[in-house]
Amino acid sequence: MQPTNKDQAGARHHPSALELNLWQSGQEPGQLIPLLQKTQEQYGYIPEHAIKTISSIARVPESEIYGVITFYKQFRLKPLGRFLIRLCDGTACHVNDAKTLMTLIKEELKLDAEDTTADGLFTLTPVACLGCCSLAQVIMINDETFGRLTPPKVRQILKEFRQRAVSPAAQGGPKV
Repeated sequence: MQPTNKDQAGARHHPSALELNLWQSGQEPGQLIPLLQKTQEQYGYIPEHAIKTISSIARVPESEIYGVITFYKQFRLKPLGRFLIRLCDGTACHVNDAKTLMTLIKEELKLDAEDTTADGLFTLTPVACLGCCSLAQVIMINDETFGRLTPPKVRQILKEFRQRAVSPAAQGGPKV
């Protein structure tokens, strides 16, 4: 299948930047994951319209593409929140009850699972290790690390990040 300059009605079709980018590598067998990676790199997630485009280019059913996206943790169907919370579940954090922090953060942010809040502010994701074992329990929010956490500290950090979202002029991170 080649990109065409006309759609089915005969009108000129101008391929999008995504289509042009994907056409370059989409014809080879086994290119689905690289196509998904390119798409996520461009958008920060994989939007529905891109899945349709990839399906057309790679000649792979959309259902199969969704299966790949949901199988691999690297892919997202929704944009990340403004604040990405990485909750460490490495050995040191795990034995110090990272599960309780996960539950607390989900309750504070009103999340059912690792996901993005309805307001688009926070995305919560567990990670295998943040490499800060001496600071267990640890979370990172974007590029800021917070260690030796307790439930009150976590609540305070989340509160201050919410305030930071409302007041973009606020400089620096939470003071915990």
